Amino acid sequence: MTNDAAPPRSHQAPGGEPAARGTTRLRGRQAQAAHNDELILQAAREVFLADPTAPISAVAERAGVGIGALYHRYASKEDLLRTLCRNGQEIYLTEIKQALNSGEEPWAAWTGFLRRIVAANTHGLTVRLAGLFVPSGEQLSLAEEMRSLSIELFERARGTGLLRDDVTFLDVEFLLEFLAGVKLGDASRTAELRQRHLAVIIDGLRSGQHTALPGQPPTWAEQTERWITH
Repeated sequence: MTNDAAPPRSHQAPGGEPAARGTTRLRGRQAQAAHNDELILQAAREVFLADPTAPISAVAERAGVGIGALYHRYASKEDLLRTLCRNGQEIYLTEIKQALNSGEEPWAAWTGFLRRIVAANTHGLTVRLAGLFVPSGEQLSLAEEMRSLSIELFERARGTGLLRDDVTFLDVEFLLEFLAGVKLGDASRTAELRQRHLAVIIDGLRSGQHTALPGQPPTWAEQTERWITH
């Protein structure tokens, strides 16, 4: 039995002529490739944040794609880690720019920014993966932009007088890194606990009566040393 129905509109060119079959197949492959890439990146995030030393085959298994499909998109585990880190950098920059341009009172803008990046786990995607790959020149530029804008927002918060005067920008950065390591129960429970613990940290950052901090604050040399692969 033959089918004499007209081709679906999605298979027709703007002038009413059927589109070339090769074009339709290409679009289908592109859609599948994009879908596979989403699966791979989500799986890589889950696998490597749980165990940065896990093999790349664990990502393919978690994503439900063949190892060949993964290597077609990412040449190596390092390439995949680099992409994850860049994604984290882009999220961080989006949030810091939003905070700086929000028009909110500086303390509210800063603490709101902290809550959002903890929710997005940007520190899990960046510093937790430090030393496992060689950052690209572009990533180093993004890191410098992150540092510059973050310090600007931090200093605005300090200017309100609400921030204790013995805390540095890097003190806060390392506290956020600690929060990225909080894991208990499922993803929803982990996110809830991170926000709970962040609330404790924010209260501890407020000026007023407090215990003097022991030792010296972390330095930029200590911070950047971790990005050197060994």
